[in-house]
Amino acid sequence: MRQTTMLILPGLGDSGLSHWQTLWQLSTPGALRVEQEDWENPVLPEWVDRLQDAVVSAPSPVVLVAHSLACALVAHWARSGATGRITAAMLVAPADVEDESRTPPSTWGFAPIPRDPLPFPTLVVASSDDSYVHISRAREFAQFWRARLVEIGRAGHINGNSGLGGWPEGRRLLAELVSSC
Repeated sequence: MRQTTMLILPGLGDSGLSHWQTLWQLSTPGALRVEQEDWENPVLPEWVDRLQDAVVSAPSPVVLVAHSLACALVAHWARSGATGRITAAMLVAPADVEDESRTPPSTWGFAPIPRDPLPFPTLVVASSDDSYVHISRAREFAQFWRARLVEIGRAGHINGNSGLGGWPEGRRLLAELVSSC
């Protein structure tokens, strides 16, 4: 298997110290977090530009690991970004920015969520009790992105509050995705 760069894409507020994304970044040589200028007040064009810069400057082909709002970011970016550099994408707990009852106003600028099929192998991981997306919507996202869907049961927003630690099951899912490419 060829060398890849893991780009960690946190959502609104960044990923805290107990979040699996942070733990993966710290334990994966060469993994890089795509830093945003303002984690609390996301601006879609700025976030897209940061992702594009990170993909283009990555030292090897890229595996995207997105959480929450960053899942919509990937769908927007894929419309015009350097997608040929992407080996695969794992989109975890996609926030439904089209449902104002589930997401804060600061995220609504990421709506509407693109319905275009993603041009790289994609896995969507969803929880049955995520307060930011109903499981039926997560299924819809996976369908229109032409992604494989894995439902992991009751795991909240699949974040630091979910008590997953380093989330070994997620690591296994990512390894399966990458090895299938």
